[in-house]
Amino acid sequence: MKIAVIGATGTVGKAVVAQLASRHEIIEVGNSSGQYQVDMTDINSVETLFDKLGKIDAVVSTAGKLHFGPLQELTPEKFQVGLRDKLMGQINLALVAQHHLNDGGSITLTSGILSDEPILQGVNASTVNAALDGFVRAAAIELKRGLRINIVSPTVLEESLASYGPFFYGFQAAPASRVALAYSRSVEGAQTGRVYRVWE
Repeated sequence: MKIAVIGATGTVGKAVVAQLASRHEIIEVGNSSGQYQVDMTDINSVETLFDKLGKIDAVVSTAGKLHFGPLQELTPEKFQVGLRDKLMGQINLALVAQHHLNDGGSITLTSGILSDEPILQGVNASTVNAALDGFVRAAAIELKRGLRINIVSPTVLEESLASYGPFFYGFQAAPASRVALAYSRSVEGAQTGRVYRVWE
């Protein structure tokens, strides 16, 4: 298959590329690096990317920024970080990708454990992740041409504990290589509308 990985240079993205590259042709896409660049918050940038890519078989997104901070200090501007980037950015990718994928192709997005297990200072992340899970379940029943859409919901990564560990006391971390297996299940399997939780 010909697979575009958005966020290919990030921790999860690199693991996904490593998991799939031996079996498929991988196109690495980043915000400022990779074979192609895209600003997924800009629908025109997303359209331009897919015009360049031509017909492909799968799209995987491991990208998206969130805001972490106390509820009392949240402002609409801070909340927009997650809404504009991780939520609408990935939805933009899915909306455009559906018209550029080959029949039977797939879309895989990324949410996270905070949709079900809230933490202090994680209101933006919980809201965005839950919305993404809902989007995928709803989009799955409307996609045409045998297209599939799933989402991977990982726990905190072992590789990210140095940065995010204090937010996730008591959580079982997972290595990026294990999280990448869920993306393989989504891309190379047959299911749709699934939330693949990688939590324990």
